[in-house]
Amino acid sequence: MIDVRAIQELYRYNRWANARVFEAVSGLTRERFLQDLGSSHPSVRDTLTHIVWAEWIWLQRWRGASPQTVFLATDFPRLDALNARWLEVETEQRAFVESLTVDHLLSMVRYVNLQGQSWQYPLWRQMYHVVNHSSYHRGQVTTMLRQLGTQPVPTDFLVFHDEVESGVA
Repeated sequence: MIDVRAIQELYRYNRWANARVFEAVSGLTRERFLQDLGSSHPSVRDTLTHIVWAEWIWLQRWRGASPQTVFLATDFPRLDALNARWLEVETEQRAFVESLTVDHLLSMVRYVNLQGQSWQYPLWRQMYHVVNHSSYHRGQVTTMLRQLGTQPVPTDFLVFHDEVESGVA
């Protein structure tokens, strides 16, 4: 059985991990923030933009829309602009997650991707996908920070649990 509270905890973790990554990159110079490091999304800025955009587009899909737009990394020349957009997405996402019911999680959600293909999966499965996707790209940012000589922060789920969910933090 799908547990609403487990999904909500997973999204609390996702917000916490994203915030830690934004904090970790906050000390980068603009040049390092934009530096091409040869990853699937070349720079820290490009990778963070992709994470924010992906979380936004999935939220729109869960609301019944199928946007065909992409956030352009060039729209975010500085981290503060990207962080402001992330906070907007996070606020909307949090409200959505907090309103979930089991029936909602079990419902099939149809969407059309950017290639025009139609897909449908249960909402809960799409929600797991989004957190997994963000975790993957946060890992890429961690590698980039190491390439730039900066210390990354741990974003493991169990670190979150120990620091936040257990009341340590």
